[in-house]
Amino acid sequence: MPVVAAETDRNVAGRKAALSVLAQAQATEIAEGLTGLSDPPAHVDLRPIETGLVMLRGRIGGDGAPFNLGEATVTRAAVRIGSGETGFAYVLGRDHDKARLIAVCDALWQSERFHDAVERQVLAPIRARLGRERAEREREAAATRVDFFTLVRGEDS
Repeated sequence: MPVVAAETDRNVAGRKAALSVLAQAQATEIAEGLTGLSDPPAHVDLRPIETGLVMLRGRIGGDGAPFNLGEATVTRAAVRIGSGETGFAYVLGRDHDKARLIAVCDALWQSERFHDAVERQVLAPIRARLGRERAEREREAAATRVDFFTLVRGEDS
């Protein structure tokens, strides 16, 4: 595989992971992280932020015939920052501010100048919170765990 293709795959995977973290964040967390950036570039909306419906599809057993599960409300945003990078966001629900903030973070994440700062000041605190919440859920689930065991009966030995 050429080096360029491997680097592109790594960038796509990293961007996908960053967007996944941002989708689970609160709008206030993202805004607080962005305020810590030094001299953030201005951004312009490429199109007005829109809210609409998407059809959710499912498959029984993961490989059965697809069926329409229902609809979900989604908000999308697209922005371009001053250095030319374009950021996109699709967010469940109607939160226009969160969609714009995620799109701005996506564009900044792609920028060589702001990539590390976004990772450090925006994404790292959110990842830490999500990790703490996951660990807490795991502890709560472990507290309700029941260990079943079988005693050897005399006739079974």
